[in-house]
Amino acid sequence: MQSLLKQPNSITDLAKPYRIGNVVIDPPLVLAPMADVTNGPFRKVCKRIGRPGLIVTEQISTMALHYNSERTWKMFDWNEEEFPLSVQLFGADPYVMAEAAKIVVERGATIVDINMGCWVPKVCKTGAGAALLKDERTAVRVVDAVVKAVDVPVTIKMRAGWDCSNLTSVPLAIEFEKLGAQAFALHGRTAAQGYEGSADWRWIRDIKEAVTVPVTGNGDVRSPYDAERMMRETGCNGVMVGRAAIGNPWILRDIGHYMKTGDILPPASLEERIETALEHLRSLAENFGEDKAVRHLRGQVPIYVKGYRGANEAREKIVRATTIDEVEEILGMVKDFFGDHSQYLQNRYIARN
Repeated sequence: MQSLLKQPNSITDLAKPYRIGNVVIDPPLVLAPMADVTNGPFRKVCKRIGRPGLIVTEQISTMALHYNSERTWKMFDWNEEEFPLSVQLFGADPYVMAEAAKIVVERGATIVDINMGCWVPKVCKTGAGAALLKDERTAVRVVDAVVKAVDVPVTIKMRAGWDCSNLTSVPLAIEFEKLGAQAFALHGRTAAQGYEGSADWRWIRDIKEAVTVPVTGNGDVRSPYDAERMMRETGCNGVMVGRAAIGNPWILRDIGHYMKTGDILPPASLEERIETALEHLRSLAENFGEDKAVRHLRGQVPIYVKGYRGANEAREKIVRATTIDEVEEILGMVKDFFGDHSQYLQNRYIARN
């Protein structure tokens, strides 16, 4: 006898495009803002390979912008190919936040995102980032000022609270929605946790049930199946991926494809991984110079070939490299030493499927 229970929806039923104001997020997949990571070259790679429905910039200090910091102005490195684009701002002064919001909208931001999730001390000691979760009066003033300052959607990325004894995200979200906030992204940890432990997706479900605007879930999504499970367990409208995309923009491609088709793509080849790592490095060098680019990506480039034999040795050499040619030679050694490994991975995929 056929079961009368309603069968679970497929991922293609769950993962529907959604709107933040008049901005359509399709697929419902967002590249998370990550300090010193989601700069222009990284966003460019992720957009080309992963094609997420929305990209968020690394956080921009509104106080640094207020004081005309040259370094901060260099962070305005987006272009039309990245749109729709959300520009994330952090600060605790309502006037300065509103001022910065106007500037980024004038420079083309599709959405303005307010950072209430960064837990690092140098941000929180200024009263910004996740520190706003324990200063509710200032948080409300900041959101009110930014919403009134611009005519594009304003969103907030949050942690669940400062710590487990101070879970303020739900009451704050309710208040922010009244002020005109048009979407939320919640990372399922507290600020005190940093990245320790596991993300508690129940907190994403709680905020989704408390507001009527879209909610994007964030935290510990490392595969298409994680994305599906998050959507099922929380009811979130979309999924945000951060650290899992570092050195692996194909995770965005894989999740987006799975959302649209229900199918799993074969892994990227070793050759493609190496070519993309060098593309990322060369692009950053165009912006910041070769020496700075190589130093900045010493920790990220090895992740592109993580899991391949020889990757550990490559990492040890790359952390001492100073030129792109050196990095290319080191990655070439991995390719030469393990030239047939990518075909081996492809064969494993074919065998499994």
